[in-house]
Order: sequence, then C-alpha cells, then structure tokens
Amino acid sequence: MTRAKSFAPVIAPDARILILGSMPGTASLAAAQYYAHPCNQFWRILGEICGAGPDLAYPMRLERLRARGIALWDVLASCVRPGSLDSAIEHASAIANDVPALLHTAPGIRRIGCNGATAYHGVRRYFGGELDARGIQVLRLPSTSPANAGWSLARKLAAWRAAFAEAASAAGADASGL
Repeated sequence: MTRAKSFAPVIAPDARILILGSMPGTASLAAAQYYAHPCNQFWRILGEICGAGPDLAYPMRLERLRARGIALWDVLASCVRPGSLDSAIEHASAIANDVPALLHTAPGIRRIGCNGATAYHGVRRYFGGELDARGIQVLRLPSTSPANAGWSLARKLAAWRAAFAEAASAAGADASGL
C-alpha cells in the first residue's frame, strides 16, 4: 500500500488562524493542491469568507489566505490510506505533522479550525494538551468534503463564517479583514 504524504504548510508570520485538514485526498495529491477535488466546497467557502475562491488561480488563492492571516496545513504528515476517505486512514500508519513547531513560526495564531471530525480528533489526540496549555482554541468545523453531504453549502458556510467572525473579533478586526 502506498503512503500518502501531505503538503508543506501555507503560512505567513502574521497568521492569526490555522485551518487544519486531515490528509489531502487523491485528487489533491494528483494536482499537488490543497482541496483540489472539484466537489470539495473548501474554496467556495473561503471565497465567500476572504475572497480566496475557485475563480482565482491556485497560487493567488494561497496568497489571499496569507494576506488575510490564514494558515493552512494538515494534521497528518503521512499515512497509509486506500482512496480519499478519512475513514480509510490506517491509524497505526499515521505520522503527525509538527503543528506546535509551526505555531512557533506564527505566534499570533490563537485559533485552529479543523476541517471535519477526523482533523479535530487528530489535533486533540496528538496536540490537545499542549494547545490547551498555550490557550489556543480548537474548533471542529463541518467538513467541506463531498462525503459530508448531510450538510448543505449554506449550513457549512454559516458555521465557517461564525468561526472566522469570532477570530476577527478576537483580533480586533472585522471578518472581511481576515
């Protein structure tokens, strides 16, 4: 079985919020782009929140995230997983990214938004105590994956917007400034 490997983080030193996925899916790995599956709603949601929508070229989307203080990475550095579903991750094979070290490069990050349950549970499993001790809030956001068909785009967007609005409020900005 082939080991899937995550991408480098997208981050700027002044980042205020970190979005963590679990592990890129096969479409993302093939395209070498975060959230590349055409049915994944991540870029549509981020387009609404901060203008990093799918209408922009991928490098411009990443630049828009950096400019808005948003960092992007995955909980896992690598794992064995047939296909793209988080439920197929062979947990004994999972190796976590060094999220605490990443946070040292952007000390302004006070909130982590986890894209789905697998990312959230991974963050809690690997880094929960350390993040709690540092006062970093960890939020479980609805997955933007097409596998999360039980949530409408509008409902996902509302949940993601609320998380970003709270982060902006804590930073003394409005959500459009993120």
